[in-house]
Amino acid sequence: LRCAAGVGGGLVQAGGSLRLSCAASGSILRIDDMGWYRQAPGKERELVAAVTSGGSTNYADSVKGRFTISRDNAKKMVSLQMNSLKPEDTAVYYCNAHGLTTIQDTGELVVDGMDYWGKGTLVTVSS
Repeated sequence: LRCAAGVGGGLVQAGGSLRLSCAASGSILRIDDMGWYRQAPGKERELVAAVTSGGSTNYADSVKGRFTISRDNAKKMVSLQMNSLKPEDTAVYYCNAHGLTTIQDTGELVVDGMDYWGKGTLVTVSS
């Protein structure tokens, strides 16, 4: 029930693009919210972008117009397309899933309000 470690991170030159993807695993019927957070050296983890089950999105001001978040409910996956990358975007990026509906072996549905995190992937943008 944890979001898988993000993939697609790495080193990219300023102005370039990168795509991150993360998938949740388990008997998950529904995920309320999915998103991406990042933590730069010496800074607290911050929200980069989020998307609800209904498709509503929210972006940090610093990435608006450059990043696009999307989700695939069938694959239980969230992706972050990052364009026009800047050195300031350098950070460890974490995928997040919040509010999961799961089904037990008995057939009982369980709804939680918990956060599930990926291990994180390092994105380094060179100047």
